[in-house]
Amino acid sequence: MTTEVYLVRHGETMFNQLNKVQGWCDAPLTVKGIDDLKRTADALAQVHFDNMYSSDLKRAIDTVHLIKNANVVSNIGKIRKLPEFREVFFGSFEGDDIDQTWDLIAQTAGMGHETNVQKIINHLGLREFRAATKKADPRHLAEDMPELDERMANAIKVLAKITKNERRVLVVSHGDFIKTLAIKYWNQSDGQHDIIFPNNGSVTRGLLHDDGKFEIVDYNLDPEDL
Repeated sequence: MTTEVYLVRHGETMFNQLNKVQGWCDAPLTVKGIDDLKRTADALAQVHFDNMYSSDLKRAIDTVHLIKNANVVSNIGKIRKLPEFREVFFGSFEGDDIDQTWDLIAQTAGMGHETNVQKIINHLGLREFRAATKKADPRHLAEDMPELDERMANAIKVLAKITKNERRVLVVSHGDFIKTLAIKYWNQSDGQHDIIFPNNGSVTRGLLHDDGKFEIVDYNLDPEDL
């Protein structure tokens, strides 16, 4: 059985609004974040899901419950939390100012001063950007690409196991993690270069086949396009 997977990015949070690094650290949804999510919830209200899941971070949990409560055609019980779908971990940079963090990473990579993360990634490539982030982290705890590759593969393996008899599921996750999944599993990505960052409340749709293979078929859809 092929399982259709709706990957939703959580709503805007206070750390998003304050321009702070937000990986495994957490912040509450903003009023704007909740309002934007209502559009997503309304767009999915008539879509039947056999189950709904979320990352174990509160911003994702709050998001999945908002979508669950608006859905009128699904009978969803307790939400299972999946730590495998957490955001990318930024180690010692968690909660720091984003521009200062990118600038430090750029300097560590020999680029001089640069606060535009897209320019840094375009210059270094995504794999080297992750490596530079880990190197710049004073405790070297930030996830690099080998660690992320392993976690993504495990996330898909776990999802395949728990959705074995489910035709359509929803999973609330995070922007950088969803983007990294898309770079690896989206047929319009070459697997090497960066792609646009998904919007808060956007939907990325994937197919999880019965042989365990995963592919993304739609990326960063606006709720109005569903």
